[in-house]
Amino acid sequence: MAEYTSLEKIRLQKIEQLRLEGVDPYPTRAERTHTNLEAITAFEKAGESAGSELKVTLAGRIRGVRPMGKVSFAHIEDGSGRMQLFFRMNEIGQEQVDKFNKLYDLGDFIQASGILFRTKTGEITLHVRDFKLLAKAVSQLPAAKDETLPDGSVLRHAALEDSELRARQRYADLAVNPEVRETFRIRAATFKAIREFLEEKGFLEVETPVLQPLYGGAAARPFITHHNELEQDMYLRISFELYLKRLLVGNLEKVYEIGRDFRNEGVSYKHNPEFTQLEFYWAYADYLQVMELTEQMISFTAGRVLGSQKIKYQANEIDFSPPWKRLELRTGIRETSGVDIADHPTSESLQKAIVKTGKKPDPKATRGKLIDYLLSEFLEPTLIQPTFLYDYPRDISPLAKSKPDDPMTVERFEAYVAGFELCNAFTELNDPLDQEQRFLEMGRDYAEEDAERHPLDEDYLRAMRYGMPPNGGFGMGMDRLVMLFTNQHSIREVLLFPALRKEGSVGQNRTGNK
Repeated sequence: MAEYTSLEKIRLQKIEQLRLEGVDPYPTRAERTHTNLEAITAFEKAGESAGSELKVTLAGRIRGVRPMGKVSFAHIEDGSGRMQLFFRMNEIGQEQVDKFNKLYDLGDFIQASGILFRTKTGEITLHVRDFKLLAKAVSQLPAAKDETLPDGSVLRHAALEDSELRARQRYADLAVNPEVRETFRIRAATFKAIREFLEEKGFLEVETPVLQPLYGGAAARPFITHHNELEQDMYLRISFELYLKRLLVGNLEKVYEIGRDFRNEGVSYKHNPEFTQLEFYWAYADYLQVMELTEQMISFTAGRVLGSQKIKYQANEIDFSPPWKRLELRTGIRETSGVDIADHPTSESLQKAIVKTGKKPDPKATRGKLIDYLLSEFLEPTLIQPTFLYDYPRDISPLAKSKPDDPMTVERFEAYVAGFELCNAFTELNDPLDQEQRFLEMGRDYAEEDAERHPLDEDYLRAMRYGMPPNGGFGMGMDRLVMLFTNQHSIREVLLFPALRKEGSVGQNRTGNK
């Protein structure tokens, strides 16, 4: 049972009083004719002549109340914006005004009908002739701050600023912070623009299994569950890759998916165990063509969503206009760390070279993980403007095709913006014999208990043996793109319900694996 505060108990008493008076605090029907924005637009379009009275019925949450003797003002807010309400005692009666002032509270949802007019201060206002309660709020929205209204008066209304509480109570956060609602509108617009771009380019949106009998397509620890009827363990997918590439075998030449991936690893400002990924695969293309498509897609999306290809992110102005900078991975690491990875073909040699820089990597790390460590520690923080890092070592890219003149380097790129990775792409490996050998190598390089051990997928190899066209593949964390577009430093600010420790638990979130 809930434990109510003293203020909540008062509101519960008001609910009981309303019921005693025959008023349902939670009626089944609402009769709204306009949103607040639609009402304002209609009023401005109709003009303000005496013969153009506009009757509307509005609905929304009470955000402020100002009793002033025989009149009262209030503000309600719906999903489109705010509207001021005006109550006059000699028109709706003393009883109704008293009921509104005594039994209605901030946070309540009400319906109000009347005629629109403009006050002397210029604010479009609903002159209320009738109103009713739609939903009584038992709990008061958190915290309070002052807001100066157009007429110079001060409105007390709810706000929420503590980041931990905001993430746990996103419903309250959305209710009281308009900028948070705007973040998620931008998120939705970003997804829409990405789809528009890809579909214009001829890509087909598809859906692949979330529950998979074998995980693959990325180096990450999976979430494991059990299917009782099939009597087998299943995995929440860590990537769409191996299923999407199966579709290329089936002669679907351009496919993409936007959906959830799940990785059972750490939580940080740029990692959440459940995140939204975009992946596409393009038959007969290579990583250079995918690189060009990527910069076109992101610049198009920025322009469509934000109206500009230049954005402000933290202390930097980011310019998404093509062409983006291209930098070979080996060159970038050498220039920022002083270590040339080509001079260190073994993990032991590379480990010693890194230690000489003053860093302390995991002594058990594979060569691939050590290269990733150099990238994270030295190069990544310098990549502020959109930059493609290209040509990666084969031992950290088991699904990418080797360069024709260098079998130990693969055709892979990652795009970095504002000091973090945005996307990852390959010229995809389509040789089933080479792919099988890569899987076996990964099995040797990673211990059985290693979270990033890549399992051998026999069905995927079978699909490849039917013949897979040459292709370019791409993956991007959509949450990170929204972080950039909304100038948010933490990924949880762009997730409606991010992963959090159970309330009351002790300890800090661990930093996630890259």
